[in-house]
Amino acid sequence: MDCFYAAVHMRDDPQLKGKPVVIGGRPEGRGVVAAASYESRTYGIRSAMPTSRALRLCPGLVVIAPDFSRYREESGKIFEIFREYTPIVQVVSIDEAYLDVGSHLGAWGSATAIALEIKRRILKERDLTVSIGVGPNRLVAKIASDFDKPDGLTVISPKRVQRFLDPLAVRSLPGVGPATADRLEKLSIKTIRQLRRVERAELVAVFGRHGVNLYRYSRGEDDREVRVHRQRKSLSSENTYPKDLESLEQMDRELDTLAAGVARGLKKRGLATRTISAKVRFSDFTTVTRAQTLENPTTDPAVISRVAMQLLRRTKAGELKVRLLGVGASKLTSEAAEQLALFRAET
Repeated sequence: MDCFYAAVHMRDDPQLKGKPVVIGGRPEGRGVVAAASYESRTYGIRSAMPTSRALRLCPGLVVIAPDFSRYREESGKIFEIFREYTPIVQVVSIDEAYLDVGSHLGAWGSATAIALEIKRRILKERDLTVSIGVGPNRLVAKIASDFDKPDGLTVISPKRVQRFLDPLAVRSLPGVGPATADRLEKLSIKTIRQLRRVERAELVAVFGRHGVNLYRYSRGEDDREVRVHRQRKSLSSENTYPKDLESLEQMDRELDTLAAGVARGLKKRGLATRTISAKVRFSDFTTVTRAQTLENPTTDPAVISRVAMQLLRRTKAGELKVRLLGVGASKLTSEAAEQLALFRAET
C-alpha cells in the first residue's frame, strides 16, 4: 500500500488532502515518525525520524497520533480483496503481501490483468492506492513494487529480469542494508550489474553465507515460495520515555511491565520462548542488546522479567541514563511443547 497509515487518515479527512502529514508521537513526548505522506517526504521527512526534527524541517507539518485498530480493520478489508484472486497470500506486514497467482489466473489470463483489477478495486472500494510489482519470483516482484510509487504497476517478464536489475543500486536487493552497502562500495560495487560481475567465491569470502544470496539475487534468482502461514520468529515490546530513566529500580519496574506484555503476546499466539533479550538505548542514542537462552521454553512473565533484569545489569544502565527499554522473545516454540518440557522435568 502507498503510505498506508497517512493515506487512511487523508482519505477520511478531506481537509488533509495535499498537506504534509505524518503519523507519529508528539515531539514533546520524544515521538518518532511512524509514516510520512508523500507531501511531507519532499521536505526530507522519513519514517523513524524524531517528530521534533520533522517539525523543524516542515513547520506546517500535520502530526496525527497512530490509530492501529483503524489500520488493522482497513488492512483486513484489503486482504479480503487479495484472497478473492488467490488463496496463496503471504502477509509481510499490515500493508504488504506476496500473492502467488501462477495457478489462479482463471479468466484473467495473466498476472498483469489481476494486478490491474486489484488496483482498480482497491481504489474504487477503499479509495486508496497500491503499488504492485509483477515478476517471476518474490525477489523481482518486491523490487518492482517499489520501483514506481505511488500508484505504480511495474511488470517484469522473465526475459527482462536482468535488464531491469542491472542498473539498480545494490541497496535495492533484500538484505543489503547500510553496512553491507558500505562494504560493497569499498569494493567499488554500487550497482547490481557491478555485483553480478563478482565471482561467487569472492563474495562468500567477504560476506560468508550471505555472499551466496548476493550472488543469486544479482542474477534475479530466488526460489523462495510464497507461504500462506509464516512462522513467527520473535516477539518484543519496547518503550521510549519522555524523561530519561536514571535508577535501576525505575528500569526494573518498566521491564516488569514490558515482560508482562511480551508474556501476554506469547500466550495469545500459543507460543513460548527459549531466548529472552533486553534492549537498552542510552541518552546519547547508543543502543545495546543482551540475550540469554533458557533450558526450557517459558511464557511466565516473572521469568521473562527476571531474566531481562539480569541482562540489564550486563549493560551500563544505572551508570548512564536510559532513553528506551525493550524486552524481546525469540527461538519461539508452541506452548504445547513448553508444557511437555515442563512435564518431563517434573517426572
